[in-house]
Amino acid sequence: MFSIKDFKARLFSTTPDQFEAKAIALFHYQYQAVDIYRHFVDQLHINPDNVRQLTDIPFLPVTFFKSHAITDVADSLPACYFESSTTTGLIPSRHYVKDPSLYRKSLVKGFEHFYGSLSQYVILGLLPHYLERPHSSLIFMVKEWMQVSKHQENGFYLNNMDALFHTLQNLEARQQPTILLGVTYALLDFAEQYPMPLQHTILMETGGMKGRRKEMIREEVHSLLQQAFQVNGVHAEYGMAELLSQAYARCAGRFACPPWMRVLVRDSYDPLDVSSTGQGALNIIDLANIHSCAFLATEDVGRVYADGTFEVLGRLDASEWRGCNLLVA
Repeated sequence: MFSIKDFKARLFSTTPDQFEAKAIALFHYQYQAVDIYRHFVDQLHINPDNVRQLTDIPFLPVTFFKSHAITDVADSLPACYFESSTTTGLIPSRHYVKDPSLYRKSLVKGFEHFYGSLSQYVILGLLPHYLERPHSSLIFMVKEWMQVSKHQENGFYLNNMDALFHTLQNLEARQQPTILLGVTYALLDFAEQYPMPLQHTILMETGGMKGRRKEMIREEVHSLLQQAFQVNGVHAEYGMAELLSQAYARCAGRFACPPWMRVLVRDSYDPLDVSSTGQGALNIIDLANIHSCAFLATEDVGRVYADGTFEVLGRLDASEWRGCNLLVA
């Protein structure tokens, strides 16, 4: 008998050898509890009893979040929801979040899995476009980082880059470990106007040009940022409104997942042909998506390696532009 309470209690202690069994158990729960997902699986003529391994699981296209409420809530929809970033005129995805505390735990534990305690870092957010959106999961995430960090210098920067420059100068002079998380176009603007050596700051981009600059490949973006700030590498965060967990790339664009998240790859022309490694469209399993759908077929194209890390190489043809990715020419 599947118990949500027990699943949540053990979620963040998931080990690699437990992941598949937990994912299969969650699949069977969501097949029963999430109406849209059950209808989707049935339309594929997949017998749930035949789902015995990760590659057997049907992955729901993220586009379903644009037109349906993907949730196990039987009555009224949760008050909390996150919307995807889109260009003007396009329909955003909407992810209803029944348990915001689960997202808080996931985003903090996920960060600390890769970077250690948040309390050691000052958190600076250069996210002008996202600050204008009241239902941004990214803003929610960074605010939670700041609340856990508790440093008085924590803050968001909209267009006041001069203030950001002076804050970074002061923090660098004190050798204070800092995270500067920024949308790509804003980081490039800042790099052009205020180049400076950052020896104690982790520079982390979260993608997105928003039509403000020409699209650039990741290597070109990172090269410009490395030169301007004299850093050895640029970190990156991979997340989306439809997920409650994030992956991080600490070097060379290779993302790693926290233990309760995994990325698989599917054939771009056969969505049911899923593998644990290789190149194709990316499928994501996020066990923190307990109350919506944990099995998502994204519109991202990438490569998944044998060690579980992955690269994002671009977007499927005819996909809508999304704010969390860089395109590759």
